[in-house]
Amino acid sequence: MMSCRLMATADAEAGGAEEAGSRLEESARRSGSEESGRSSWESELTSIQHRLRFVLTLKEEFVCPLCRGVVLNPQQSSCGHIYCRLCLRRLLETSSPSSPVCPVDGAVITPAEVFQDNCCKREISSLQVYCPNSQACTAVVALRHLQEHRRSCQYEQLQCCNPGCRAALQRRHLQEHLTNTCPHRTEPCPHCQQPQTLSLLQDHVQSSCPQVEVDCPHSCSLKMPRHKLTEHRETCPEILVHCSYRKFGCSVQDKRGRVKLHEDAAVSHHMLLVLRSNTHLEQQVEALQEEALLRQQEVQTDSLLLAGLHKKIRPLLQHSGSHEELVSAAQRTLSRQEDSLSTVQLDVLQVSGGLSPLVEELEQLRKSLDAVIQEVSAAEALREELGALEENLKCHSDLLDLHAAQLRHNKQHLQELEATSYDGKLIWKIEDFRNRRETEVKGQPPCLSSVPFHTGRCGYKMAAKVYLNGDGEGRGTHLSLYVVLLPGDFDALLPWPFRQTVSLSVLDQSGTANHRSLSFRPDPTSKSFQRPAAESAGNVAVGFSCFITLNELETPQNAAYVKDDTLFVKVKVDMSGFEQL
Repeated sequence: MMSCRLMATADAEAGGAEEAGSRLEESARRSGSEESGRSSWESELTSIQHRLRFVLTLKEEFVCPLCRGVVLNPQQSSCGHIYCRLCLRRLLETSSPSSPVCPVDGAVITPAEVFQDNCCKREISSLQVYCPNSQACTAVVALRHLQEHRRSCQYEQLQCCNPGCRAALQRRHLQEHLTNTCPHRTEPCPHCQQPQTLSLLQDHVQSSCPQVEVDCPHSCSLKMPRHKLTEHRETCPEILVHCSYRKFGCSVQDKRGRVKLHEDAAVSHHMLLVLRSNTHLEQQVEALQEEALLRQQEVQTDSLLLAGLHKKIRPLLQHSGSHEELVSAAQRTLSRQEDSLSTVQLDVLQVSGGLSPLVEELEQLRKSLDAVIQEVSAAEALREELGALEENLKCHSDLLDLHAAQLRHNKQHLQELEATSYDGKLIWKIEDFRNRRETEVKGQPPCLSSVPFHTGRCGYKMAAKVYLNGDGEGRGTHLSLYVVLLPGDFDALLPWPFRQTVSLSVLDQSGTANHRSLSFRPDPTSKSFQRPAAESAGNVAVGFSCFITLNELETPQNAAYVKDDTLFVKVKVDMSGFEQL
C-alpha cells in the first residue's frame, strides 16, 4: 500500500505541469461533488469514528494524524501522509494560505497538490470491525457494511417515537414498549373508540367522552350519553321554565312538570290575560290607524302646496322668458349704436378741421348718443332684474324638490304601515312579472325586496328578496328566493342568534293549493343570523338560489304560479317554542 502512495507521488512529480494541474483540478472537482450531497457510509460513521474496534490492530498509516481516529474518505498531501477529508478541510480553513503544515513531518501542505487516495480507501473499507454494540452483539463486518448492519442490529439503542416519551431501548425491545408498556402510547377509548394518549384516557372518559352515560345535572332520574345532555335539557322535568303565557302577563316560574300542571289548571286566568292583551293590541291598532290618517292628510296638504307652487312658478318662468328676449334686443341695439358711434367719431375727426356747418349735426349726434346711453342703462337694469328672477326661480325649484322628496317619503311610510304584519307571516304580491323579469335579465335592478314584516309586536324585523331571473347557481334557470334580518327597534331584548325555522313558498293560484314550499333552520354560527348592526341595511340574505325552475314556474303541470302576470310569494316564520316579549 505504501508503494502505491509513493508511485502516485512520483507520477505527480514526473508529469508535466499541465498534466498535474489537470489531475488536481479533476480531484478537487470530484471532492466538491462528494461534499455537496454526500450521504455515504463514511459520513455516517463520523460520530462513532473513535469508538470503532477492529478485529486486527489498526495500522498507524490508517490513523488520521489530526483526529487520531481511523481515516475516513482519505486525502493524501504532497508529503505522502493521509488524513480524513473533514480533518484536512478544517486545517486548511483555520490556517492562513501559506501556513498549513503536516503535523507528522512539518512539511507545508499545498491545497492544489492534495488528492483523494482511492487505493487506501479500498483497503480501509475492507477492514473487519466489531459491532459498536459488542457487549451484546457479536457480529463482525467490513467497515463499509457497518452502517447497514447497525440499521438492523437488534441491540442498537433507539429513542421511543411516542410524543413525550424519552425512553431509549434496544431495537429488539422497542416494539413491545411501543405496544404494551409505553405510558405515552395511544389507545382507543372503550366508549367512543377515538384514539387517546394513555395518560389522558381517564380524564377523557371522566370529562369529555360524548358516549359515556352520565346522570342528568338537574337531578332527574334519567341517565344518558354525555352528548345528549343539551337535547335532554329541552324535555327535563326538573328545569325551571316560565309559563308559556308569560308574554300575556303570567309570572309563574317553576319546574317544567309543575308549570305544565299550572297551565292545565289556570286556563280561565290565562284566557283573561290573552283577552286583556288583545284589547291592548286593538287600542294600538286604532292609534296606528289614526296616525296613518293624519299622515294621509299631511300628504294631501303637501300635494295642494306643491300644486300652488307650480302655479306660482309658471308665470315667473314666462316672465323670465320675455325679459330674456328684451335684454337680447337691447344688446343688439347697443351693438348697432356702438358701431354708429364709432363711425361718427371717425367722421368728426375728419371734419373737425374747419367744417363749422356740421356742428349742428354733431350736436344731434350727441343727443342720439345720450339716448343710446339711456337705452343701455335700461338694458342693464333689465339684466339685473333677470338675475333676481333667476335666483327666485332657483329658490322655488329647491323648495319644490324638498316637498317632492318629503311626499315620496310619506307615501313609502304609509305603504309600509298598511302592509306591515306582526304575526311572522308575509304574503307578497309581485305584479307585472314578465316585464320585471326581462328588466332583471338586462341587469337592472338585480333583485326585488318586499316591505318589512315582524314576528311579533316586539319581535324580529325581516324582509323577503327575490331574483326573478335567478341568482348565483340558479341565474337564468331558476327563481331565487331569500329572507334577510333587518335592524329592529327591539333587537336588544331578543335572543340571538335567530333560531326559528323559516318556510318560503310560491303560491298556487289555480285553487288546488299545489303550493311549492321549502324550509330551512338557521345555522347559529352564520353571521346572517346574528344581531344586525343598527347602522346597516340588514344582514346577508339567506335562502335558496335554485328555489324553482323558470319552466316549472311559468308552465307548471297542475298549478298556476303566475296568473294575470302576477306572482304571490309567502314567508312564514315558525314561532313555536319562542317566548314573545
